[in-house]
Amino acid sequence: MRVTFLGTGSAMPTGERFQTGLLLENDDGRLLVDCGSGALHGLARTGVGYEGVSSVLLTHHHLDHVADLLPLLKARWLAGEEHLEIAGPRGTKSLVDGLLDVHEYMQDRLDLTVREVGPYEFEIGGFDVEGYETRHSMYCLAYRFDGVSESGSEARGTESRGVFTFSGDSEAFEGLANFAEGSAVFVHDCSFPDDVDVSGHPTPTQLGEALAGHEIGRVYLSHQYPHTEGRHEEMLDSIAQTYDGDVRVAEDGLSVTIR
Repeated sequence: MRVTFLGTGSAMPTGERFQTGLLLENDDGRLLVDCGSGALHGLARTGVGYEGVSSVLLTHHHLDHVADLLPLLKARWLAGEEHLEIAGPRGTKSLVDGLLDVHEYMQDRLDLTVREVGPYEFEIGGFDVEGYETRHSMYCLAYRFDGVSESGSEARGTESRGVFTFSGDSEAFEGLANFAEGSAVFVHDCSFPDDVDVSGHPTPTQLGEALAGHEIGRVYLSHQYPHTEGRHEEMLDSIAQTYDGDVRVAEDGLSVTIR
């Protein structure tokens, strides 16, 4: 499985980071996870492009995770593509219907499938996925992905082979760390340094405390607000006070291969 960070930023643009978007690829399919502002441009910079992604999975419906959803639909239509599948937590159908009500000319341009998923196992875009409810200001799901589809996947256990977990937006807490246990790569929201009072997102110290004692191959910090610029080493040091695993700050355009 290959994971490409299309956007590692937040609702406050920095000029250096697009809003949240991840491209997942395996032998069976391609999947776009979240579609914030700039994710469409990020896709266009890859070899896959927006023409090559027909399935989108949303963690939640905050604007910085869905802003490029309708532009993606239009770009695929203009490129001659015929299908798009959108999945996400409860309310996703209402979200898409509302967007199309505002932009009526986009209705029926594609064969559009919308479905809602929850904290359970499901399949989308060639990936076996499990959802988990996070702690955020809006209902949000974290997702755990097997590297291959059901026909070739191994039973879930503590081994890290082929497992990728994405927190969506969330505070750091033990349940979410347990959900990511054994992942080869875990991408976690870490939006602010320790001296910012925030809810719905973790500080580095809070994240380190939640991850302590867990077996995870590598952790990437994402959803970076401008407050973190120039302070990444400080944030990593804070995490390292309680968690001794491999932690790095994600950057737009970074690709990671999970074998």
